Amino acid sequence: MKTLTTIKTTIAVLFFQQFAFSQETKKETPAEINYTIENCVNHFETDKASKTKVGYQYWFADKNFTQENTLKMSIVEPGKSTHAPHHHVEEEFFYILEGTAEFYLDGKTKTAGPNTSFYCPSNMEHGIKNVGNTDLKYLVIKKDLR
Repeated sequence: MKTLTTIKTTIAVLFFQQFAFSQETKKETPAEINYTIENCVNHFETDKASKTKVGYQYWFADKNFTQENTLKMSIVEPGKSTHAPHHHVEEEFFYILEGTAEFYLDGKTKTAGPNTSFYCPSNMEHGIKNVGNTDLKYLVIKKDLR
């Protein structure tokens, strides 16, 4: 009986911590943005992309524009990755547009090409790299927990 009570108490504490954290994050949202059809439609243009050490990236929607979610396109040169495997509290979705990616998740890898998605749950070690002969182009969808 004590074990069941301990489990229920732990779940309740975690639930209330999560609720309190989510309320805190909503208080820290950026100033009101006047959303219009002009700023809500975003067409990729190479000259507006940011150069990185391994290719470039293009933010369709960043944390300063959206209320919680971001959408980024990354282009990675053959044989490179944006960074070493890592983890963070935000979950992420990767969607392969072009090329061949190797997705690392919690000690295991999977290789896939276009029209494949990879999901990374919160706090799991993950990474993605280009294992093909051409540029790897993929989208990253992430919740910004500010």
